[in-house]
Amino acid sequence: MLFLGEYQGSFSGPGRLLLPKKMRELLKGMSFVLTRGFDGCLAGYDSIEYEQKAQGLFLGSLLEGDKTAEKRMLFASTVYVEIDDQGRFVIPKHLLEYSNLNKKVVIVGAGDHFEIWDDTRWHSYKTSVSA
Repeated sequence: MLFLGEYQGSFSGPGRLLLPKKMRELLKGMSFVLTRGFDGCLAGYDSIEYEQKAQGLFLGSLLEGDKTAEKRMLFASTVYVEIDDQGRFVIPKHLLEYSNLNKKVVIVGAGDHFEIWDDTRWHSYKTSVSA
């Protein structure tokens, strides 16, 4: 399973967004994991695959303070999101604030996950890495 492509989107209500059908078809079920991504975007993962990857974080010692802090910050910002029958989902307020998402967004495939970017930030990012 690879999340591919670039899709334009806009909010249809407070934090409510349509997940493109091509992305929904790759998910195992009607929910996914949403968390803080890099560079100010949000990252969405298939729930089952995310849980499998997260198991690797529990292999270290409980006494490793830096690992505990990393896990705490990662899991505190991560949520399960339900998709309705029309393919829409609601982004929680804390993730909207982190990502500074406005009216227009871009949903991009990033291989093992997809990312949700503010439209302006995405175009700036693409310009900066293309130069």
